[in-house]
Amino acid sequence: MKLAIAQVNPTVGDLGGNRGLVEQAADKARAAGADIVVLPELVLTGYPPMDLLERDGFVRDQLKELKALEAASRDIVIVLGAVLGETQSRPMVLQNAAVVLAGGKRVGHRAKSLLPTYDVFDEKRHFFPGDQHAPLDVAQLGSRIGLAVCEDAWARELNYSVDPLTEICAGNPSVILNPSASPWHAGKPLERRQMYAGLASNLDVPLVFVNQVGGNDELIFDGGSFATDAHGRIIASLPLFESAMAIVDIPGDTPGTLPHEVEEADRVAQLEAGLTLGIRDYFSKQSLPPGAVVGLSGGIDSAVTAYLAVEALGAERVTGVAMPGPFSSDHSLADAADLAERLGIEFRTVEIDPLYDAFRGVFASLFGEQENYGLTQQNIQSRIRGATLMAISNYENRLVLATGNKSELSVGYCTLYGDTVGGLAVLGDVYKRDVYALARHANRRGERIPLRTLDKPPSAELAPDQLDSDDLPEYETLDALLEQIIEGGRNAESLEPPEGCRLEDAQAVAWRLDRNEYKRRQSPLVLRTSSKAFGTGRRLPIVHRSR
Repeated sequence: MKLAIAQVNPTVGDLGGNRGLVEQAADKARAAGADIVVLPELVLTGYPPMDLLERDGFVRDQLKELKALEAASRDIVIVLGAVLGETQSRPMVLQNAAVVLAGGKRVGHRAKSLLPTYDVFDEKRHFFPGDQHAPLDVAQLGSRIGLAVCEDAWARELNYSVDPLTEICAGNPSVILNPSASPWHAGKPLERRQMYAGLASNLDVPLVFVNQVGGNDELIFDGGSFATDAHGRIIASLPLFESAMAIVDIPGDTPGTLPHEVEEADRVAQLEAGLTLGIRDYFSKQSLPPGAVVGLSGGIDSAVTAYLAVEALGAERVTGVAMPGPFSSDHSLADAADLAERLGIEFRTVEIDPLYDAFRGVFASLFGEQENYGLTQQNIQSRIRGATLMAISNYENRLVLATGNKSELSVGYCTLYGDTVGGLAVLGDVYKRDVYALARHANRRGERIPLRTLDKPPSAELAPDQLDSDDLPEYETLDALLEQIIEGGRNAESLEPPEGCRLEDAQAVAWRLDRNEYKRRQSPLVLRTSSKAFGTGRRLPIVHRSR
């Protein structure tokens, strides 16, 4: 059969718009001579729909859109992800299903059996598992097709007690289709390809993985769909981070790429492309006008945030604001202006000294005359800057992009209601080391980010001659420790300190990570780029005594 893989970018809740995406894909596949077109998991609702599923009428309206799609299947078989179930009961009995439309009607479905509840997933909250795995006979194809929704293909990898693919293969299908909404993190595309190639080879059946693409809140979906033959060779592959379609012959006897030859896109290039897509869809799917505003300090984090915003939105929709204060270095304003010129964005300067002096007068009346008010004095500078950015946001209807990175957010090296203000934390899941890597990548075809910004030591510039290293371990050490704790799940006792780091200093990092959960709860939405990001995938209490 000729099979079309349709990698589309649905918007959560845009039921009519998402139906239009399916119809367009079916038309394009039909024109290309395909017998069947396969689309992602829950493509009609968008993924994840979360508690929209509980909203009165939402599922019923989605079922109407599914019914309306039947006409598009008169000349081509359509396989898509949708919600099925009983909507009149309370609670509703819903399933996450792969639905087959053919000959102008619905001819069958298979519901997802394995409902993930780890990391960012919470599917048992809304869905009941399916228990039928036998392949479906589709008369229009003259073939038996197996249907396994997303997680159902990961049973062996994740050690589930039930393996839907083995049960599907007992029915001797011609192909197994895997409609998916598999969130991206750096390194995930290669992980998927290697796993699916191994599955296809072990099961001796072609596999087709069809993934959603696009940003939905904190989650970024990379697409990266592909098909394997029964030997585990990749016979069709779609690009990362863009909508696309490919036509492939199944079973696909033409030799493709052997599993061990599958290459991974450069990690830093993935980071840039993923973050750019996440920003773009966060704006476009909410119709946020007219653009973004970024506080430019002359440092690396704000420079990379502004660069990514330009890549996502265009220079004409990004405004940079420098807000020099009493401890800003001479080069900070110059570097911010240089960056803005290189990126081609609007640039403004706001002196915060008068407001800072006014606050010092308030502090004198509150706390008595002092030469230095310590952290209170430092933080008020950041909060003045945050309030200035929010004033621009309110008056000009722009979204503030927070510029803090994962290293700082982890240990609380940030100011609530200061540098944490904004609607989206672009780098909140990017360690400092990778911020530098992104900056170097941005300069691959010319100097977009000033080299002086890359070369100078990091500083918040809230006190005389201040450096980040005055309060933090060197970022190379800090990031290595944080990765062990956050992504690696280690506790303080099992940490392996990098060379030159004492165990007690490593454990102090773990303590700071726990102690600053309250800040992260009040920070903007973080775009997810790793296997364990701050957000719905990492849920810890603020008040606890586990050390």
